[in-house]
Amino acid sequence: MLLPHAQTLAQARSYVAALSDRALTIESSSAYERVLLELDRVHGDDCPALNTEDLTDDRDILLAVASSAVEELENYGVDPLSVELILAMLVDAHDLDIG
Repeated sequence: MLLPHAQTLAQARSYVAALSDRALTIESSSAYERVLLELDRVHGDDCPALNTEDLTDDRDILLAVASSAVEELENYGVDPLSVELILAMLVDAHDLDIG
């Protein structure tokens, strides 16, 4: 994995983790955690560390940045179908979070 790919993946993972940390219910937090697991599975568990310090508390901004980073993973050879699955999981988790 090249550095730009690792940076994009780290950004996606960090923002999804922040969403999980700020989720309103255990169910929505678990749904975000499943998104993280899928990101890790797609990358063969070769994943950079999370960094959620100094990220906004606005869950809509976190969702937008996480979605953008996940979409960008296609540029680094991640299967487009896997990207779409992860995005769908992310939206489902967010919908569950906002009730």
